[in-house]
Amino acid sequence: MADGEHQDYRFTRGRAVLRRALPLLLVALLTGSLGALLYTASNASRDHSQALDEQQRSFEIIALARGFEARTARAEVTLARYVISLDPDTGRLFQDQWRGAASQLRALAYATRGSGWQHGNVAALQYAFTARGKTLNEIGLRTTYDQKMAALARFHQAGKSQDLRRITALLDLVIKAENERLRERSLAVTLAGDRSEWVGKTSQLVGLAMLVCILFVAWFANMAYAERRNARRQAEAETERADRLEAAVRERTAQLSDAYERLKRESAERAAAEDGLRQMQKMDAVGQLTGGIAHDFNNMLAVVVGGLELAKRKLKLNPEEAARHLDNAMDGANRASALTRRLLAFARSEPLLPSAIDPDGLLRGMADLIDRTIGDQIIVSIAQEAAGWHIFVDQHQMENAVLNLCVNARDAMDGRGRLMLATGRVTLKAGEIGECQAGDYVTLSVTDDGCGMTPDVLARVFEPFFTTKPVGKGTGLGLSQIFGFVRQSAGEIRIESTPGEGSSVHIYLPRSARDAADVEAEAIAFARAPVEQPPMRILVVEDDPRVLNQTMAALAELGHLPIACDHPAKAARLLAHNGDIGLIISDVLMPDMTGPEMVKALPARFRHLPVLFVTGYAGDANDSADFEGHAVLRKPYTLSALGQALGQTLSAPLSGSRRPGTAEAAE
Repeated sequence: MADGEHQDYRFTRGRAVLRRALPLLLVALLTGSLGALLYTASNASRDHSQALDEQQRSFEIIALARGFEARTARAEVTLARYVISLDPDTGRLFQDQWRGAASQLRALAYATRGSGWQHGNVAALQYAFTARGKTLNEIGLRTTYDQKMAALARFHQAGKSQDLRRITALLDLVIKAENERLRERSLAVTLAGDRSEWVGKTSQLVGLAMLVCILFVAWFANMAYAERRNARRQAEAETERADRLEAAVRERTAQLSDAYERLKRESAERAAAEDGLRQMQKMDAVGQLTGGIAHDFNNMLAVVVGGLELAKRKLKLNPEEAARHLDNAMDGANRASALTRRLLAFARSEPLLPSAIDPDGLLRGMADLIDRTIGDQIIVSIAQEAAGWHIFVDQHQMENAVLNLCVNARDAMDGRGRLMLATGRVTLKAGEIGECQAGDYVTLSVTDDGCGMTPDVLARVFEPFFTTKPVGKGTGLGLSQIFGFVRQSAGEIRIESTPGEGSSVHIYLPRSARDAADVEAEAIAFARAPVEQPPMRILVVEDDPRVLNQTMAALAELGHLPIACDHPAKAARLLAHNGDIGLIISDVLMPDMTGPEMVKALPARFRHLPVLFVTGYAGDANDSADFEGHAVLRKPYTLSALGQALGQTLSAPLSGSRRPGTAEAAE
């Protein structure tokens, strides 16, 4: 074969090979291009889907945070309503709403479990929420156990507490961080869409051979656009929902502010209602005493009248026997005075005024009161084993607690049985009895042999308004008030009861640091106070002629020069005509004007004179604002008690800040 023919053959063969290989190359190129396009489209779809999922997760976290904020706001509003209304259903609603807020917070923590940048914020939010829950639960418990003023004060402080501001700040951090992450995820969605568009443009360049691929990419791009549009709509819906949530939070905040203002306006009314409720409990017990008190008082009056009549008969013939009858009459009068004073002191309403009390002496002083209350069919035994240990409590509240326990025991025994009252001493370890701290404690036990209580009843005895008595026989507030008083005095109360065998109530109260020697020293110092004073002119203002004559005679017996005034309107004129008057003794309740009103109406030049008010009404001695620091002497009083009160009045300088003293009649 010639060289030319050989070259032509190779050229022709090369062209044939090229023609055969070109379709393969084209197929390979198209296949590669299709694969590249498919791969690129697949990556773009995956990135877009992942970006949308992350975007959706951000919206869910923001919604959970807003929902948690709204639930906590509603729970606090419900707590405010509970403190105002004292409605147990409202208290349970608060608990349900607070648990719902806790569930919302757990859902938020679960939703952010994979978000490292949110872990610290959510953990701090859980801690602040727990602290806030303890504060609000404490307010609910104070309200449940009848400490409404303390609950209101605590609620007011909680509204300004650091944990509330911390919760709000942490929620803002969570939402702010998620919004920043949302912007990054929105950028990722945009980039994925741009990549899809690039795939579409590349598919157009491939031509008709890549028509199927172009259509597929176009369809995929359309789907991606639709999803992005749906995502945008969802984002707008979430934004609108967030705006509504913020409006709801603002509305709830405004309602809470209005409720707080109403709380401040109604605080005085609630305080008066609570005092009235406690006073009703006292008066219920006082009502049970009237029969026995009338019997005892008539007996004492019989001793007084009989002694005076016998003394009158024996005065000339047998002076010694007449003096003995006069002593008996004085003893009967003193006993009647003490009985009346104990009853009025028990019945009057006054704030908690703790002092060092001898528990053995307290039971001895209440023996007659308890006998008259529970009746003669119950045998009362008293075991006094405190042995000089004192307690630091309010005496009237303590007497009220003991009397309520005795009345409950009487009802449990159906008016017949044995009642044991006992005091004792015990040293406790920390936490041995309830929340008692380690130290010395005085125990006071009331034990009966009545019907006892079942475990179900025993578990609820301290609940307010819970009672097993028939309608109209009890309010269910006695034991709950005793529980609150004992806890307020840093003590504990325990009840042991067996159905059919009786019950024992044990009260543990901390031993007072002031022992019997300190109390006795104070009593001796008071007894040694000077009684005698130099003679002086005293204006006596009294509307009752008999009392006026008796007071004039008593002052004359003490060596003073009294001037009688039978009406408070005459006091200013008598003071003007007798410039040497150095003291005013005035009754409190008189016609036309009271003693304090008379003193306030005196001309300014007489306001420097010391004043001693005399009253037989138990509630008068508590009106410190009316007495303006002047001393008060209770009727009836003895000659020595009058002299003692005069000495204290003359020795104490008058000042606007001085608290009124109360001079009790000597026994």
